[in-house]
Amino acid sequence: MKIFGKEFTRKHALFIALFAALVVLGDNIKLAAVWGASGQFFTLFQLFGPIAGAFLGPVIGAVSVLGAELFNFFIAGKEASLVNLLRLSPMLFAAYYFGIKEGRNYAALIPLACMALFVLHPVGGKAWIYTLYWLLPLGMAVMFKGNLIARSLGATFTAHAVGSVMWLYFVNPMTPELWMALIPIVAMERLAFAAGISVSYVAFNTLLFKAGSIVPKSVLRVDPRYVLFRKMLAGLRA
Repeated sequence: MKIFGKEFTRKHALFIALFAALVVLGDNIKLAAVWGASGQFFTLFQLFGPIAGAFLGPVIGAVSVLGAELFNFFIAGKEASLVNLLRLSPMLFAAYYFGIKEGRNYAALIPLACMALFVLHPVGGKAWIYTLYWLLPLGMAVMFKGNLIARSLGATFTAHAVGSVMWLYFVNPMTPELWMALIPIVAMERLAFAAGISVSYVAFNTLLFKAGSIVPKSVLRVDPRYVLFRKMLAGLRA
């Protein structure tokens, strides 16, 4: 069966099912409260969500993230409120960004579009400095092609851009002063998320490399540059 022109196999489905199970687990492990949002939390999911795009490709990866989030949404019995539904969107774009092949920078257009939308808003326009963070996905894609930390930073700031615009337009515009006060908090938060995404990717990449006979390269994209103990694992596989 083909999806978006790509061959989709049972092994793809197995990976997505396992990923969905991890999303259910990770989304229930709270890491920190979302500043200014009562009852909203960052969870473990933020530390590994985007990596699906690397293994499945940007489009199927983003779709798999959406499917996993919807599965978790209904399993957890979450209220179908505007905030809860819109919170599903940032990770889709992060997975898409993380899955784009090196040298293809068009995924960085997403945060650039978010910059424009944020500044055009009456409140956002008074806190335009906040949006300068969203130049990072483009800078990471152009200046540090193929670098895992750069991809992770680009992905998490893409999610941040989408989430911020969503919050500004549909949930709570806050005040320009509150947006400006978030600037140092965002720096610490996103550096932590980028580190988590990088570590998660290396861990999954290593596990999938070890399982190469079960999950061949034609099914999932494993990058040998980010495989721990590659020589030893290659010997075990042989």
